Amino acid sequence: MEHGSDPRHADRDGPTTSGTSGLAAPAPGSVSDPDARWLAFLMHAAFFLLLGASLTRFLMRHPGEARTPWIIALSITLAVLYLLGPVLGSRPTPRRLAWLGVLVAVWMVLVVLAPSFAWCAVPLFYTGLRILPPRAALALVALLTAFVVAAQLRLATGFDPNLVLAPPAVAAVATAVFVHMQRQAVRQRELAARQRELIDDLLRTRRELAATERREGTLAERQRLSMEIHDTLAQGLSSQQMLLQAADRTWAADPDAARRHVRTATGIAERNLAEARRFVHDLAPADLAEGGGLEAALHALAARETSQAQGALTVRCHVEGAPHAPLPDRVQSALLRIAQGALANVREHSGATAAGLTLTHLDDRVVLDVGDNGRGFTVEPAGARDAPAVRGHGIPAIRARVHQLGGTLTIESGPGEGTVLSAEVPLAPTAPTTPEDPT
Repeated sequence: MEHGSDPRHADRDGPTTSGTSGLAAPAPGSVSDPDARWLAFLMHAAFFLLLGASLTRFLMRHPGEARTPWIIALSITLAVLYLLGPVLGSRPTPRRLAWLGVLVAVWMVLVVLAPSFAWCAVPLFYTGLRILPPRAALALVALLTAFVVAAQLRLATGFDPNLVLAPPAVAAVATAVFVHMQRQAVRQRELAARQRELIDDLLRTRRELAATERREGTLAERQRLSMEIHDTLAQGLSSQQMLLQAADRTWAADPDAARRHVRTATGIAERNLAEARRFVHDLAPADLAEGGGLEAALHALAARETSQAQGALTVRCHVEGAPHAPLPDRVQSALLRIAQGALANVREHSGATAAGLTLTHLDDRVVLDVGDNGRGFTVEPAGARDAPAVRGHGIPAIRARVHQLGGTLTIESGPGEGTVLSAEVPLAPTAPTTPEDPT
């Protein structure tokens, strides 16, 4: 064979240049990975470019030689075999392994006939590493590298360290890069799987939390509505019942008194109707909705209670100080409901003849005091249930309202000493305590 010095140097330089350009080419991961598909496409394109460049170089340097038809035929065979690779799939099936063996054998023959075809070694490294198990792939890389070194040394006129060391170095670097990228791809897939699990857990936790919040909100709304109904409609209905019963008892003996009881019961019914309509709209107390603020609503409440008692109970209202800023709506609504509930207890249970409402505005809080001269009672601890003899939800409902506003409730009473109920509500934002069950 007639190989000049230039052809030999060109052949020897070929694998080293190819190896350098192929360092970033190995593509780890499965074919389902878009990055792996893109890198595989680049490596396949590189193989055909190197194969075409090697064939073109041989035809330019060695025209008309007897081995030329063999080189052309083997190049075409190698190209056709390489094109069949994707058709056979990526799993190491027997057909796939047989195809790889034939591909490597044809390439070896080409390298023996023309060392410049050693440029295609790095794409074949990639193919073997992607198909074979790790140990078999490393053995194939070692075999191809040894064959490239042997073919180059056969053409060399003397010992050249570059021919012995450069191909193994390039093969080692290309293999290390491929293995590293493959492990990174595996770790990324595992990380993506863990992230999907975490996202699923987070979504499930959020759904559970939302369901819990809905249940808590439903229970809180039920408790609030029960207190609203107790402080308004239930009290009004109780008053109507007592008035109508009194009218029934005095209807024959004192028709005028019976009619007064009926008219008072009618007024209470009108008031309850207004409260019921207010519930339908926004659940705000009707007295506050009419304007005038909390002070006016308390004065109206005291006058109404006095009128409905028909001389049996006198309620007076007194306001001390003035607020530095309008009270929040929820504070006004809660204090009015507390006053209504406390007066309902006075009217139904205390036997008092006089009661007083005192609203005191301080710098950082507002205090509502409700006192009466009734028979009094023994005060139970704040956490204790009401005694069985005490009817209704009055004191627990009042305590729950105060606690929802972050305030404190104080009750001073004793048998025969009357009762003073004091609700102190801070005006600065305060985290409300857990309301007690008003049952």
